[in-house]
Amino acid sequence: MVTLELPQARRLAASVVLGQVVITVVAAAICFAVWGRSAGLSALVGGGISAIASAALALIGFAAPAGAAAERVARAFYVGEATKLAVTVVLFIVVFVTMKVSFAALFGAYIATLFVYWIALANALPPLGGTAPAAKR
Repeated sequence: MVTLELPQARRLAASVVLGQVVITVVAAAICFAVWGRSAGLSALVGGGISAIASAALALIGFAAPAGAAAERVARAFYVGEATKLAVTVVLFIVVFVTMKVSFAALFGAYIATLFVYWIALANALPPLGGTAPAAKR
């Protein structure tokens, strides 16, 4: 079992959102340079949807105060995850209704930001068959 202290978990969540913002900006710049304004804006919007939804999860998930009962913490994360899903769906609907987008750039950037989770998770978990590294202070 791997455990994270609350400050470490909050930093990890913040780094995921920040990483998603960085990936979004890079993807948008590349799409703009290679395919033009529409693709660049579409990539910015696609990655932005993911970053905004992740920020909502982090804000709601970590709303329970330190030392709160495990049930309250779990409930906060369930509500945060449901909010993340709702925000994602609503933002995609708004984008599809109000904008003419490049679907490849939009979903490419969105998917690229999802990899930030996998990278963060891979860095936070111990290697297979090993033990967790000592916490950095």
